[in-house]
Amino acid sequence: MHKDELLELHEQMVKIMEYFRAREDVDSALFEPYEQLTVDPSHVHKSKSEHKHAVFVLGNALATAMSEDEFSSAGRVGKRMKELAEDAENKI
Repeated sequence: MHKDELLELHEQMVKIMEYFRAREDVDSALFEPYEQLTVDPSHVHKSKSEHKHAVFVLGNALATAMSEDEFSSAGRVGKRMKELAEDAENKI
């Protein structure tokens, strides 16, 4: 994936995060690990690896927000996103 495509994906995922954050039944603390990264789609000067890591961290939070439990489809996606985020973090 090219960096511009990754930035677009990152931007779309942030919009989805904002939707979930506005819902009362979703714990906004789920998104704290992403917010602590201080990498958002407008930070085009950040490396592709940093954006990739941010996308996986955010993907984990979104999947967790959508999951009923760790064994649901979204729960399994969340677990995989966490693994990918850890791998991406090691490459930064």
